[in-house]
Amino acid sequence: MSSVNPPGIAGAVSLSTGTLAATPAKIHDAAQQFEALLLGQILHSVHDGDSGWLGSGGDSSSGCAGDYAEQQLAASIAQHGGLGLAKLISDGLERSGR
Repeated sequence: MSSVNPPGIAGAVSLSTGTLAATPAKIHDAAQQFEALLLGQILHSVHDGDSGWLGSGGDSSSGCAGDYAEQQLAASIAQHGGLGLAKLISDGLERSGR
């Protein structure tokens, strides 16, 4: 069976085996993105959806701005160590890949 990769992801995925070429940097980046996603969900659940960002009771544009602020805050927290989940996940994945 030949391994043909679609344009744009050449070398990233082997279609014949379905495996990713995972480097420690890629693993850490994916784990950090996952932690940011999780932190974003936690931040989003902290405030009531009807009351706006920080309870200001804003309109839909302030709700959109609040969502963006939550995502950026979550990404920043994750990039600076976060809850430590990214390190735990990447360490576990690197050990299982050996």
